[in-house]
Amino acid sequence: MIDAKQISDLKNDIDQAKHIVFLTGAGVSTHSGIPDYRSKSGIYNGVSESPETILSDDTLFNRPQFFYDFVMNNMYFPDAEPNLIHQRIAQLCNQKGTLITQNIDRLDTKAGNNHVIEFHGNLYQIYCTKCHQPVAYSEYAQSYLHKDCGGIIRPGIVLYGEAINPENLSKSVNAMQNSDLVIIVGTSFVVYPFAQLLAYRMPSAKVWVVNKTAIPANGVKAIIGDALDVFQKL
Repeated sequence: MIDAKQISDLKNDIDQAKHIVFLTGAGVSTHSGIPDYRSKSGIYNGVSESPETILSDDTLFNRPQFFYDFVMNNMYFPDAEPNLIHQRIAQLCNQKGTLITQNIDRLDTKAGNNHVIEFHGNLYQIYCTKCHQPVAYSEYAQSYLHKDCGGIIRPGIVLYGEAINPENLSKSVNAMQNSDLVIIVGTSFVVYPFAQLLAYRMPSAKVWVVNKTAIPANGVKAIIGDALDVFQKL
């Protein structure tokens, strides 16, 4: 049972905040039919190799068919639509906030959020690694080889072994340093450097967590439960 007093306190902090930063993960998109990563029903459950191996730049270039099959069969949900959590976060960000998301499904942008930092990139920003031309999803869905030059096509997401886009990192740190309220939603908050962003918040900033389980962070107020239930009450 979600505590009504906690909901009231969170609503009050949202109303009083001048600039909110949302830090979100896969738990936001599960209600849109997109599985998370590490739960019993997540895309990493039962995989033959470690995620760090499968979703690496080494596998992309040295075993491109294996990489392509995994990504296409497990990570693309082009018909998925934003849910109430995406929509409510979009409303708040467009009023007075920034969203920094680990999600790569573009649902926050589809929800109309104009202040999104896609920390780990976007599955639909697809391009050829040889000629660097953008590639439509419809073409990538047919083959991982670029029809124009024969190069390997890839999604514009951060793979294991790759660095975070410096511009995204800089924008994220700047947003954290200028926020007076941080709300962490739908993430276990164990992936770095994303989880390290919390260290850049203002000392006076309030921090809330809305997640099914507790996260490894001190000095936060937590609502343990389904994020959809919480956002329906905000």
